[in-house]
Amino acid sequence: MARKRGQPIHGWINLDKPIGISSAKAVAIVRRVFDAAKAGHGGTLDPLASGVLPIALGEATKTTSFAMSQQKSYEFELAWGAETSTDDSEGAVTRQSNHRPDASAVDSALAYYQGHIDQVPPLYSAVKIEGKRAYHLARNAKNGVPPVTLAPRQIHIESFRLLSSNATHARFFVACGKGAYIRALARDLGRDLDTAAHVTALRRLSVGQFHANYAISLDFLETLTHSAAAFEHLHPVLSALDDIPALPISGNEANKLRHGQTLPAISAPARDRFQALLTGATAIAVEGNRPVAFVVIKAGAVCPVRVLNI
Repeated sequence: MARKRGQPIHGWINLDKPIGISSAKAVAIVRRVFDAAKAGHGGTLDPLASGVLPIALGEATKTTSFAMSQQKSYEFELAWGAETSTDDSEGAVTRQSNHRPDASAVDSALAYYQGHIDQVPPLYSAVKIEGKRAYHLARNAKNGVPPVTLAPRQIHIESFRLLSSNATHARFFVACGKGAYIRALARDLGRDLDTAAHVTALRRLSVGQFHANYAISLDFLETLTHSAAAFEHLHPVLSALDDIPALPISGNEANKLRHGQTLPAISAPARDRFQALLTGATAIAVEGNRPVAFVVIKAGAVCPVRVLNI
């Protein structure tokens, strides 16, 4: 039998992805640095974007859906006067306008981008339509065939602020929830201001507990390939799960969960915390500092949803 490639390394890398490479390429480089058997990322960044790209190694890959659901923050720049097919500077210009909004008009428009709003994702996005990615359908559209039609989706905007502006460009800060597209925010803001706009620069500042101020650059990480120093930048699996309730369990209970067994009752030290969990809510069962499984509470019992083999 062939030896499995890579080592069983578990944890997170808070990577500062540079402009010019895809998220998949960044994952491949980090995986090579650590010689990890398995790797994935918590939230795609386009090649034109830089900033925080949390990369999961080993069993941390089982937690990426939770990491991606956490709040993210960005700074971005847009150019007034042109809308493009991709809503950024890589696409062809599809619409132009000579109107340039002033700062007061921009601030007034931003008042409508707070809380839960509906947003139509960009045509060039990873949204799936009948099993196919929207960007794939858009790239393969033929003459005479109508463009891909995407339905609006509800997103949550915590904060959307103007940082600076002039006659040609403006910079913004955004804090938002899962599924929000910054390119679409720029596109829609331009339309609401009776002009056109597209993103020219984008940097992600944070994803949940991962922040740009503490991220490691890809160039520096590559200098540490296969060295012990690289592991100084490996964060625990639990570091991406701060927003998920932790349920402390005993060693015997941990063994049962690892074998897919339901716990009919919880240990005394965890009882108060157990009572606080809502029925059906997802929690992370923890033995000491060691994550054991994602669990849900049903009819007073603790049911494993996904086991972490750490």
